[in-house]
Amino acid sequence: MRYFFEISYNGTKFHGWQSQANAVGVQDVVEEVFQKLFRKEIGIVGSGRTDTGVHCVKQYFHADFDHKLDYPSTLVRLNSFLPQQISINSIHLVEPTAHARYDARERTYEYRITQRKSPFQHNYAFYYFKPVDVERMNKAAELLIGNHDFQAFSKVKTDVNHFICDLKKARWNQKNDLLVFTIAANRFLRGMVRAIVGSLLDVGTGKTTLKDFHQIVKSKDRRKAGMNVPPEGLYLMNVKYPKRIFLD
Repeated sequence: MRYFFEISYNGTKFHGWQSQANAVGVQDVVEEVFQKLFRKEIGIVGSGRTDTGVHCVKQYFHADFDHKLDYPSTLVRLNSFLPQQISINSIHLVEPTAHARYDARERTYEYRITQRKSPFQHNYAFYYFKPVDVERMNKAAELLIGNHDFQAFSKVKTDVNHFICDLKKARWNQKNDLLVFTIAANRFLRGMVRAIVGSLLDVGTGKTTLKDFHQIVKSKDRRKAGMNVPPEGLYLMNVKYPKRIFLD
């Protein structure tokens, strides 16, 4: 029987989601707890990677079991063993062929910027003190909506067949000293959100014009785009799936 698990985590102390040989990823911690509770190795498959220091509000992974899980007791047991930085929020029985990564239809990220230095935002938002024109950044962000080649915002060494992504949303919102960029798409490339944010900040400060930004997108050249903003401001907010794969 295959189950989807909804998970949240504070990424500050972890080297991203994926298991690694010389660093601790969230996946490693969860699989270790699964082994303790179920007394056997159980591999889990996440909806995608996150980089070191990136946070997650809502992500999914799947795992297979040879027995039916009791949701309330399983949740209590899992969360009692997991560290404070990780929580399992819900469990869902899904179709046997459902896949946490390949069946995902849309992913949503937020990038948070604080324009006033605060010790309480350390590790949770990027402190960026330069004044920015939010309206101009939103005009640039609108140019990203739709099917485009996003190679200009991808890490150079990445194992993908193509760089085409279908962006559904890309918008900045400001509340007092907090700037939040929300972006949703069917898929994301490695480093893509952080490179887009860095490039949009260049537009907001006047370093890059709207025409220049459009040319950067069309160039497919990472060297022409802006900086990769730090990971601590990035949050994976949601992953959407077709309703048909859920059986409960």
